[in-house]
Amino acid sequence: MNRPTVSMPRVSPGGVKTYLASTWRNTFAIFWKESKTYFTSPMAYIIGGVFLAITGYLFVSSISVPFPEASIRGWLEPSTTVFILWAPAITMRLLAEEQKLGTLELLMTSPIRDYEIVLGKFAAVLAILFATLVLTLFYSIMLFLYGDPDFGPLLTGYLGIFLFGGASLSIGMLASSLTSNQVVAAIVSFGVLLLMLLTQQAADITSGLAAQVLEGVSLSGHFEDFSRGILDTNNVVYYLSVMAFFLFLTIRNVESRRWR
Repeated sequence: MNRPTVSMPRVSPGGVKTYLASTWRNTFAIFWKESKTYFTSPMAYIIGGVFLAITGYLFVSSISVPFPEASIRGWLEPSTTVFILWAPAITMRLLAEEQKLGTLELLMTSPIRDYEIVLGKFAAVLAILFATLVLTLFYSIMLFLYGDPDFGPLLTGYLGIFLFGGASLSIGMLASSLTSNQVVAAIVSFGVLLLMLLTQQAADITSGLAAQVLEGVSLSGHFEDFSRGILDTNNVVYYLSVMAFFLFLTIRNVESRRWR
């Protein structure tokens, strides 16, 4: 007796290429639109200037102590706390403003997928983060001119602060997708970031499994190795996982609007 056979649908290589090309084109279109919005408004320059002012003060303070260390660790570690204010300020308008103006519904009815909207906007704020960190290279140049810093810790330090910033921005994006009020979005992301920073202090005063769990979810706890010049793949995977998790939640939240 012959058994019935089930034929699986075959996806042609051309179809995959067309799908990927369409995804790239749509994501880049959202990225370009958001980037122009940021860089043609004073908000990005004000927020970036505040970040540079604070990190500049931290840099000067780190080299003003007796026997200063020729490294960026003196300003890099304290600057992570700046992201609990910087990231909400950058991301609060991303999706909240679209919801308030009603343009998010227009985007969702256009031939653009939900994940392309989220990834395009996230890429735009990552570009702002990258541009801001590039300007802080002035501090490293000063160290090379007047000191003899190790090149390795500089690279790992900047990699760590970029990953830390990216994780913070992904949290801010989720908060922005939850409400149409920018202030509420900023407060929610600030609260989540503050909580994930304070878990390291909570881990220091506890022990056992609780301490391990708290240290495992701490944003600041995974950054210490980067600032010391240690490149641990576990820390890299942690920050990438945080970004992927919160972006996934953002995409699902945007998708749920189709059924409201």
